[in-house]
Amino acid sequence: MSKRKITNFHNIKFEPFDNYGLPIKGMSWHKISYDRKNGGHGSYLLKMDPNAKSLPHTHIGYEEFLMLEGELTDPDGVIFKKGDFITFEPGSTHSSHTKDGCLILVFMRGINKTL
Repeated sequence: MSKRKITNFHNIKFEPFDNYGLPIKGMSWHKISYDRKNGGHGSYLLKMDPNAKSLPHTHIGYEEFLMLEGELTDPDGVIFKKGDFITFEPGSTHSSHTKDGCLILVFMRGINKTL
């Protein structure tokens, strides 16, 4: 059991989201198993404050996420809501924004490339 890790998202410390270098305003994360040095694989919790926006990026590998709280909107107007599980395939491009803030459980399989 020494290799088990329990993460309670109601009681964790978030740090500025700096996966692409400089922190992105209004975004913070808690790394669960994500390791940039290991090719950007793993999972993390992402918190986006009201009016936060992700950088436009291309997915190098699969990116999947589960909406835990709030809503997130893609440029085409699709709104991801609590309980939605979203998959972006390699080669897909987008950026997202949130009006009221959100909490997302992200599963990464490769580092995204910013545009």
